[in-house]
Amino acid sequence: MDRKLVIIPTYNEKENVENIIRTTFGLGDYHILIIEDNSPDGTAEIVKKLIGEYPDRLHIIERKGKLGLGTAYITGFKWALENGYDYVFEMDADFSHDPNDLQRLYNACAEGGADLAIGSRYCKGVNVLNWPMSRLLTSYYGSVYVRMVTGIPVRDTTAGFKCYKAATLRAIDFSKIKHIGYGFQIEMKFNVWKLGFKIQEVSIIFKDRTLGTSKMSKGIFSEAIFGVIGLKIRSWFRKWERVA
Repeated sequence: MDRKLVIIPTYNEKENVENIIRTTFGLGDYHILIIEDNSPDGTAEIVKKLIGEYPDRLHIIERKGKLGLGTAYITGFKWALENGYDYVFEMDADFSHDPNDLQRLYNACAEGGADLAIGSRYCKGVNVLNWPMSRLLTSYYGSVYVRMVTGIPVRDTTAGFKCYKAATLRAIDFSKIKHIGYGFQIEMKFNVWKLGFKIQEVSIIFKDRTLGTSKMSKGIFSEAIFGVIGLKIRSWFRKWERVA
């Protein structure tokens, strides 16, 4: 049986974390790794109580502060590979990603031949609920811009709901990943594509959070958009080889 790990970064997610964990475990044989960035609201304490109920399936790595989305996921990727998982997912804690779609992402990799499956908001129209129009247009046309600059054949370049085959992650040199905010999502997709792996987008419906506070900011989004120019330029001077 394939070993599947869902990585969920958290910062101040006390309203959501228990529900997202219980919901995910109710869907099948998933394991969860929480990457917790020293939330002052008690998120870590909620997770650690739940570990008593799910000692073999729920894990937590606590960090000293807000060290960035990219470093959180890289920490999780390394842990997943060290612990022998076959498929590794990225998912938000706030239910903007529907845990029911985990199976569809897994199927795209396990049965559809994808090395990376992306839960895409934009591969079949625009499937986003409850966002203000300004944010939606910024996100949608930001992805158009990223495709134009990088050439990557992905409609939703900043998507954060994904499933990787372990072999895909093993092939990436994480020391070369420069972005730590939402630009990390673009950079990882770009690396997967440049290394010759197959990417498949799976259409999802994205719902804005109803509980807790969004972590998105203008600075984070600017890093994602303006950082792609540097990403493209650096790619011209790099030899693209798989680590493993």
